[in-house]
Amino acid sequence: TRAKIGDALLTRIERVAGKPCLSRPAIPALKMLALRTNAKELIILRSGITDSLYLLGGKVLVNRVLVEDFEEPDVAAGYILAEQVRSHTSDSLEAMLEHVGLRATFTLLTTGSLPSAALDDYAEAVLSKQRPDVDETALLAAFAATNIRSTPYAKAVDITGETTFGLIEADPVSGTLTKPLLQDGDWLRLQAICGN
Repeated sequence: TRAKIGDALLTRIERVAGKPCLSRPAIPALKMLALRTNAKELIILRSGITDSLYLLGGKVLVNRVLVEDFEEPDVAAGYILAEQVRSHTSDSLEAMLEHVGLRATFTLLTTGSLPSAALDDYAEAVLSKQRPDVDETALLAAFAATNIRSTPYAKAVDITGETTFGLIEADPVSGTLTKPLLQDGDWLRLQAICGN
């Protein structure tokens, strides 16, 4: 049910954001990034979302600027990890049911799907509402578990580092030799996933 609702929400988000970017040469790199970040599926969008967004069912939406405007994949990876941590600290399905109300929830329980109007309304709300901050301790644990540097993400969120100092200071991978998140060629192909 979560995956089905997530797919329905993606369809509605695509009306605003356009179809996902799917340049064929970039698909292997996109899958590698998903694997490294333990994401079920990554979808790159041209617009419609500010940076990234977790959808029910495990999809993580990523704005193209996170791959096009940064020199290393660690920034996009950080946003992906942040979305996953956010999804674990607050139940997306529960939040959606609270938003759509009792009648739509009853329809979901009896038919297995939500009314179109409720999905439209929720998709609009998801794109416009302020999302909760990510728990820093949980996010650092996610960076450590995936062996990804937190500093590039922290500096992308706040170039001064003032509000993300903890992520920089406690970077679990800082100063250690690690395997690159993606090889240079793969990263360049991923950066071109949206074409022109």
